[in-house]
Amino acid sequence: MPQKYLLTAAIILTALAAVSQQSPEASPQPQVKVNVLNVCTPSAAEQKEISEALARIPTRPAFADDFEISHGRSTLDQSPNFLQPGQNAKMSDEPSVASYVRIRREFSGDGAFSNVQYSFSNDGHNMVETLVLHVRDPKELIQVSMEDSASAIGSAESMVTANTPASRIRLERFGKSSIALARCEASENGPAPDQSAYQPLFDSASQVLADYRKLLGVGRMVPAELAQIPSTWNHPATKRKSAKSPETK
Repeated sequence: MPQKYLLTAAIILTALAAVSQQSPEASPQPQVKVNVLNVCTPSAAEQKEISEALARIPTRPAFADDFEISHGRSTLDQSPNFLQPGQNAKMSDEPSVASYVRIRREFSGDGAFSNVQYSFSNDGHNMVETLVLHVRDPKELIQVSMEDSASAIGSAESMVTANTPASRIRLERFGKSSIALARCEASENGPAPDQSAYQPLFDSASQVLADYRKLLGVGRMVPAELAQIPSTWNHPATKRKSAKSPETK
């Protein structure tokens, strides 16, 4: 065999031996980074960011002509993310159907925010209001959202006119993890945390919600839109369960 072929074979065998001697543990493993939001007791720096973001929200905005109003029903396969352990909310393992109303308005001018979206949903157990404001030039902050909820034992009209206080605030940031603050109650693992220091933030968010309920005409719009959703439409999952193939005798 020519010498050049012998040299090539030797190099290949040496490489294979080196690979076979490597232990599986020696191979680098991909790192997984998990961000856990401290929604019950955010740090002082996070509180400052929440306060500054809420202060930037205009109380008397000028709306553009563009707007959107929609209503419908949506199947909820998972629990809504506003719920926290220990909250008195009725939950079910079965997928639920929520009736919803969405209202979106665009801001005119070149202010900090480009548009605002309000949504109301009722799945028969819980009613939820969510207000989201999107930043026009998202260099650091992308959007600010506020949420409140109540048990669906009353009417939607009473819910949207009662100025229910905010129970959750969330900041979506560009290139960083989100910041959130939520009402936390007692759980099986311990008593409710002391959140008295965060009351000014909840008060500010609640005032923003109250202002935009009036600005968007929520008290009038939500009941009128919900009334247009046909009550005769059934959950598709219910239809599938009730439809049985005839048995062969």
